Amino acid sequence: MSPRRAAAGTAPVPVEPETEASAAQVVDWNVASRVASWLSARRAVPATYDALEIQRTFDELVPQAEDLVRDCTGLRPPGRARAQVTDRPEWARLNVASFERLLAPALARLEARRRGLPVLGMRPFVEAGRFASGTELGAVLGWMSGRVLGQYDVLLAEEGVEDQDVVYFVGPNVFQLEQRHGFPSGEFRLWLALHELTHRAQFTGVPWLKGYFLSLVQEGLEPFIANPKALAEALRRAAEEVRARRSPLEDAGMLGLVASEEQLVVIRKIQALMSLLEGHGDVTMDRAGAGVVPGAERFSKTLKERREQVRGPAKLIQQILGIEAKMRQYAEGERFIHAVEDEGGRELMDRVWRGPEWLPTMEEIRLPSSWVKRIEGMSAGA
Repeated sequence: MSPRRAAAGTAPVPVEPETEASAAQVVDWNVASRVASWLSARRAVPATYDALEIQRTFDELVPQAEDLVRDCTGLRPPGRARAQVTDRPEWARLNVASFERLLAPALARLEARRRGLPVLGMRPFVEAGRFASGTELGAVLGWMSGRVLGQYDVLLAEEGVEDQDVVYFVGPNVFQLEQRHGFPSGEFRLWLALHELTHRAQFTGVPWLKGYFLSLVQEGLEPFIANPKALAEALRRAAEEVRARRSPLEDAGMLGLVASEEQLVVIRKIQALMSLLEGHGDVTMDRAGAGVVPGAERFSKTLKERREQVRGPAKLIQQILGIEAKMRQYAEGERFIHAVEDEGGRELMDRVWRGPEWLPTMEEIRLPSSWVKRIEGMSAGA
């Protein structure tokens, strides 16, 4: 089946001169959205699921969670947060759009550099590659849509709109987890909201953090788009890792397989930042919820077991995507925060929000005393 026929229903692509700029359009986003939506919709939703009831509950709980997070962290985002409950297909479509916005700057720069360079006869291969990439991305997001509970994403706001107030919750997943484990819905939903509102407080309450994070992501992604030959080198390095009895997917997922040494430096910066943010999210969730979420310890234990019990093909998918690395980020980041606060209290910990140079490296996340030593030196010289 030809890529054009398989992608029927998408807007017609205008004919244009075949240039290497065309090859830069690496994903068919319409295909990604349709595949993700189709796979997401295949998961059954319980007959007793009531999206309006869950929306009303989160409408009430999100302002409460926001106040608790602000009092616990001291971070003060502008404006008030809003809850939006989605189904799985809508979550998948939102994240396809998020990926498209994420890749757009790198693709635009690549297209500008390559405009006018002829690659005659490449169009069929380009279209096949775009269709395959769209299908793969859609399949990944379709699978993930069945596991995500909540999400605050700095890329999910509509392009060009300075509105970073929305926190998303995937209603069917929340409801099914509550039903499976007998969780009291009010408590569990407040507990989830605390974690996502902490992420919103981080990205909107720390003025430089969003821009710094997005610059790292762009820096890490652009070479992947510019140099498809990196995959062959990645496979060679993966084979070397296997021969050395190390998992080539353990620390950075597929990004680690195709990254150059320069990109690995950027990836490690991203990993260190995400470890800090995820650990801070978990610590804040526990502290802010103390006294108002009696079941917090049980919720935490259940979700940790849920993360660890993935087996078979799903476990391989998590490794490829780097989700297993993300799971370790929760624990490593949490240990880092506790160790720093044991050394110098919250005042020392809060220095991470002063600027990028104050952030811990991945090595410092794993050895907090080295970060403390470096930061004390910086403070003394200030």
